Amino acid sequence: MLSVILTSCPPAAAQGIADALIESRTAACVSAIPGVLSTYRWQGTIHRDAETLLMIKTTRDQVEACMAALRDVHPYSVPEMVELPAERVWEAYLDWATAQTRLPN
Repeated sequence: MLSVILTSCPPAAAQGIADALIESRTAACVSAIPGVLSTYRWQGTIHRDAETLLMIKTTRDQVEACMAALRDVHPYSVPEMVELPAERVWEAYLDWATAQTRLPN
């Protein structure tokens, strides 16, 4: 099965995060959506920041490893990490994603 993990990050950090997750094989694909405006409360103050939303596609058996790798490279002390399990995935895409998240023999 496949899951999508959502995280937001500073635009300057997006490519480095994506590269780290692909290189570690904990993610099959990371799509970056720039131009997100996030409004949130942090330490009692309301913030509005330009961010990039990352859609991280991974297999369900790699979710924990992917989140651990994400914590290691994310610049925020409390990064957003929301898993969305995919109910339906085209079989060919799932096969490809599974192959991308396995270490080569």
